[in-house]
Amino acid sequence: MKKFLTLALVAAFMTMSTVAAHARDQIRIVGSSTVYPFASYVAEEFGATTGNPTPIIESTGSGGGHKLFSAGVDMNTPDITNSSRRMKTSEFDKNMAAGVKNITEIVIGYDGIAIAFNKTNPDINFTRKDLTLAVAAEVPVNGKLVANPYKKWNEINPALPAKPILVYGPPTSSGTRDAFEELVMEKVTKKMAEYGNKGYGKIRQDGIYVPAGENDNLIVQKLSKDKDAFGIFGYSFLEENADRIKGASVDGVDPVPANISSGKYPVSRSLFFYVKLAHLDKVPGLEKFVDMFLSEQMIGTNGLLKTIGLIPLPDADRDAVRARWSKRQNLTKADLAH
Repeated sequence: MKKFLTLALVAAFMTMSTVAAHARDQIRIVGSSTVYPFASYVAEEFGATTGNPTPIIESTGSGGGHKLFSAGVDMNTPDITNSSRRMKTSEFDKNMAAGVKNITEIVIGYDGIAIAFNKTNPDINFTRKDLTLAVAAEVPVNGKLVANPYKKWNEINPALPAKPILVYGPPTSSGTRDAFEELVMEKVTKKMAEYGNKGYGKIRQDGIYVPAGENDNLIVQKLSKDKDAFGIFGYSFLEENADRIKGASVDGVDPVPANISSGKYPVSRSLFFYVKLAHLDKVPGLEKFVDMFLSEQMIGTNGLLKTIGLIPLPDADRDAVRARWSKRQNLTKADLAH
């Protein structure tokens, strides 16, 4: 997997390196597969209405996007990276070391991580503990951590189906995986003495959890065919494919917009993109693209992106994001600590 990811990132980087290291006229964006549909929608509208070329967007995963973004400020590096989780401090340090000193952080809205399955099946409720015990590499048995022995859901919880555990989920490069590990696995294991009351997020590699790449539509296709399987991806893909799949409730809460935006749904998160300010005066239209993305038309309460699954921010939060962008406010390491 790591070898494959490295090759994929090299390929993406080589593609972008074909652009001369001087000013170019096309915006280049990398990063999260979850943010990809929203960024693509804005990019198409931008290309159709402004006279600028439609931005090129690559779905590299959040981690892959941050790696490409932090390579420097040359024009063969991306202008924007999408991210389904906040930038890590280690990624911030890499940016600073590479001379990427001026970055603005943009929050576009909320997303819930759906635990999806074939629509023909009965509704199901998972606790976060159920999900952790299903996919963790090691689990407690008789007071000790052992290699995960669970093969069927009812072995974890008798209330769950007596069906094989099969979960299609994001790869290690994905921000969705990072968020799932943090919001589900680490939350649960910090309360368990067997893990030393520390967060644990290592996922099993015995074929029960299947990394399915950065194209979440492929997971939807698998769930459409396999009635026993579950998939992990962002809410927008659940919304777009409601005719074929549905979402499990988690800790008794359904993955619906009201629950996601309020934080009641326990696997909710914010969605981000990061702008390289050193490129603003070198790439025509870059400022206009961000302005369009942050417009009420796109991310507002009744914005166009809501129709494809984005959960809008409250009015005051949207205003704060726009104010930060209007000031070209630099991201600091202290910001990431909050």
